[in-house]
Amino acid sequence: MIENLRKTDPEVFLAIYNEIERQHNNLELIASENFVSPAVLAALGSPLTNKYAEGYPGKRYYGGCEFVDVAEQLAIDRAKILFNAEHANVQPHSGTQANMAVYFTVLNPGDTILSMELSHGGHLSHGSPVSFSGRFYKVIYYGVKKGDETIDFDLVRELALKEKPKLIVTGYSAYPRKIDFEKFREIANEVNAYLMADIAHIAGLVATNLHPSPVNYADFVTSTTHKTLRGPRGAFILTKEVYKKDLDKNVFPGIQGGPLMHVIAAKAVCFKEAMSDDFKRYQERIIKNAKKLAETLKNEGARLVSDGTDTHLMLVDLRPFKITGKDAENLLGKVNITVNKNTIPYDPEKPFIASGIRLGTPALTTRGMGEEEMEIVGKLIAKILKNPSDEGIHENVKKEIKNLCEKFPLYKELRENFKYELNMLK
Repeated sequence: MIENLRKTDPEVFLAIYNEIERQHNNLELIASENFVSPAVLAALGSPLTNKYAEGYPGKRYYGGCEFVDVAEQLAIDRAKILFNAEHANVQPHSGTQANMAVYFTVLNPGDTILSMELSHGGHLSHGSPVSFSGRFYKVIYYGVKKGDETIDFDLVRELALKEKPKLIVTGYSAYPRKIDFEKFREIANEVNAYLMADIAHIAGLVATNLHPSPVNYADFVTSTTHKTLRGPRGAFILTKEVYKKDLDKNVFPGIQGGPLMHVIAAKAVCFKEAMSDDFKRYQERIIKNAKKLAETLKNEGARLVSDGTDTHLMLVDLRPFKITGKDAENLLGKVNITVNKNTIPYDPEKPFIASGIRLGTPALTTRGMGEEEMEIVGKLIAKILKNPSDEGIHENVKKEIKNLCEKFPLYKELRENFKYELNMLK
């Protein structure tokens, strides 16, 4: 297949080759990224991509769906078992579309949503004015306390009682602490609101009982499959049997057409992988690595939002280093450390500049790195942040990172096959 790609479209071949090499040669610390297994890659590259399968297993609008039905039913059944849920819809193409399907199921345009403010760790699809969610619905925001930078439940309750939202949203893209879903349920019950938990970031931790599950508390649970779950880019929704019919019709034909059957098959594979003892050990290592990286950065003079992490991610306040998130992202990128700039609660900077960076350990943990490597990585990050203009230090750090990446190779066989075909191209 690689040979065919090289012969048919050398430009795309080169783009893929260069991206494989970039992933191998960089320390990937973006909290929302990970590296899928060869089994997931195989499913993604399968001929299931050829099949139109509008509808659901056993109820399709096209013939010839008997085998893609097997793949989707496996994904549904495994998701239900993994998260102890009554119903699962595995067709959403992205986390945003999973959230959209829930909104369309229980809300009408103009209804009120209560969700976390984006700059405090929320997500665009939870009501940002630049998202459909902020355009279609009235959105009220809660945030974190200025003191310990954890969720301000007094504010959540106060706003809920005052605004009477129809839906309360919990689950975040940049919140490093465990979430108390039971408290959110209590508040939702007080105002007769639906509760949606977006566990896109923490799904792997929830699946392995390393983070409390929202399934027994939330009416709807949405998630992506490509972060801590280490699956393909895509999403799914968990809900109770009573909402099954309405939810499914709001996914299809409500907001999506034909499902991506190769991606759904890959979701089934990732759910099976997540059921293993090895996967639980992997999630445990993610948390240990995050704690070690956080501890190292604190020892190097960084300030961490909420003073640490319970999960796979942390928010680093860069103001002690007198550098912005934007500049830190660029500087670290030049030495092959990939991060993303991120606002911190009550950030004085604009989002495009930001005062912080968000770091996560899933991808490095997938490569086999442990606490010893996290200490090394934390010190290298600090060295760059403390010496933003010292090209000599930057060059030395880049060499250390190259050695570290070679010690923990990524997609070794795939890289070798692409390199062989690259020689044919020359």
